Amino acid sequence: MATSLPSITARDRAAQMAAQLCLDMKANDVVLLNLQGVTDMTDYFVIASGTSDTHVRSIGEHLIAQLKKKGFSVHHSEGLPQGRWVLLDFVDFVVHIFHPTLRSFYQIERLWSDAEIVTVDQQGALG
Repeated sequence: MATSLPSITARDRAAQMAAQLCLDMKANDVVLLNLQGVTDMTDYFVIASGTSDTHVRSIGEHLIAQLKKKGFSVHHSEGLPQGRWVLLDFVDFVVHIFHPTLRSFYQIERLWSDAEIVTVDQQGALG
């Protein structure tokens, strides 16, 4: 009996695209967590670090602009003007972009350690 592979949905591709866009902007330590079955609040977290407040802001602004071009508008955002911890809520996935000191302080990956870590396809987000 053959087993079927799980189908990849638009939200799966969008979360993967968000992670790739972070990599394209030279974000550090990009992690994609699959929260399906762990929580009902969202399906994925994308977690990344910038190297400075300016870098964190520019990654966030780039994600908003590029994902909007692909039909994914940010539902809610926080922290963009400060650039310390940017949260972008796209409903099906949430992007967290941290200044390195805040990421190590909050250790968000540890809080969600029961979530599956998804490999980020590094072939380029828009390619």
